[in-house]
Amino acid sequence: MSKILIRGAKVLGGEPQDVLIDGETIAEVGQGLSAQGAEVVEAAGKVLLPGLVDLHTHLREPGREDSETVLTGTRAAASGGYTSVFAMANTFPVADTAGVVEQVWRLGKEHGYCDVQPIGAVTVGLEGKKLAELGAMHESAAGVTVFSDDGKCVDDAVIMRRALEYVKAFDGVVAQHAQEPRLTEGAQMNEGVVSAELGLGGWPAVAEESIIARDVLLAEHVGSRVHICHLSTAGSVEIVRWAKSRGIRVTAEVTPHHLLLTDELVRTYDPVYKVNPPLRTERDVMALREALADGTIDIVATDHAPHPHEDKDCEWAAAAMGMVGLETALSVVQATMVDTGLLDWAGVADRMSVKPAQIGQATGHGRPVSAGEPANLTLVDTEYRGDVDPAGFASRSRNTPYAGRELPGRVTHTWLRGKATLVDGKLT
Repeated sequence: MSKILIRGAKVLGGEPQDVLIDGETIAEVGQGLSAQGAEVVEAAGKVLLPGLVDLHTHLREPGREDSETVLTGTRAAASGGYTSVFAMANTFPVADTAGVVEQVWRLGKEHGYCDVQPIGAVTVGLEGKKLAELGAMHESAAGVTVFSDDGKCVDDAVIMRRALEYVKAFDGVVAQHAQEPRLTEGAQMNEGVVSAELGLGGWPAVAEESIIARDVLLAEHVGSRVHICHLSTAGSVEIVRWAKSRGIRVTAEVTPHHLLLTDELVRTYDPVYKVNPPLRTERDVMALREALADGTIDIVATDHAPHPHEDKDCEWAAAAMGMVGLETALSVVQATMVDTGLLDWAGVADRMSVKPAQIGQATGHGRPVSAGEPANLTLVDTEYRGDVDPAGFASRSRNTPYAGRELPGRVTHTWLRGKATLVDGKLT
């Protein structure tokens, strides 16, 4: 097994240290380390983090390989510093059986750029009418622990209660796409001043907040775990903060784009800014940043949603909702949270690796950078500044809202159990 000596890296942004990888494991962390025959990576000035974990990724396979595949999606993940991703269930066929989740899991194993943990659907066909095979998916080779109808809301309170009761048996979690469907019929963007001026159908904050309020109460009643996907409003923050103060087992995520972009961008009518939930107001953005900083929001999750060119290069009303995010997530978090002083790099490691691994029970990920731990690591050049060029993406799709925008930071190396998946910014 090969040895790798990472020399002079700022571990979690702290004092420079050397990290020796031996095979799949971190063998030693300290200063002045040496190892005969080891490959040396000079990392002076760079920040070393545990490999990132994304609890919310759309890999599209099976069924929409024109948008993304497990291979291209995991290559994009490795490029962004991720060593584990959780693949959402809205594929074709839907990942609502043991057979489909095992297929996705095995594809991840075969390709080897990062670990792929499938998320199982809550309901059959994402139709919200009948519980899917939750137990069978958990007991399958994929070992599913997270269930979500993401893309659609489990709006039936009885179905949601039953799902929470079911997953409690194995400490699973239901990840809710909080969108009351009747309140968002025909909605095209955030409901507010901009939607009124543009004449586009409004998506009210209460459509998200009402579902979150219901579900945290259901989780409290059942004594189970609920996770809120892509939380996007200041009101949602307050509900989650209240729920946590009561000891309710709720966790929440925010996407990078909701930490940076606002509904003012919709004035361009560029469908690259069309996303679900929609871009909100500056007030919401600031509330989300503060909530991520103080721990009310537990994690950053990309909601990486690739679409082919034709689904975005069209008029606004006809365009698909979603943005790619795996390859730019860490840069956006640096810009919005680190460079603004709201989080240090240890906090970034917590929100983008440790906590998502804990929520999803991703064994071996989100671990300390210390001797004896799995060598799942990412090295970041935090001093880098450059414009985003979608042409260089590993993802099959290019629907990024950051094209041409200058963002800080660049992942230079990623290691999955000691094996380099990214070296000097290039995939191996």
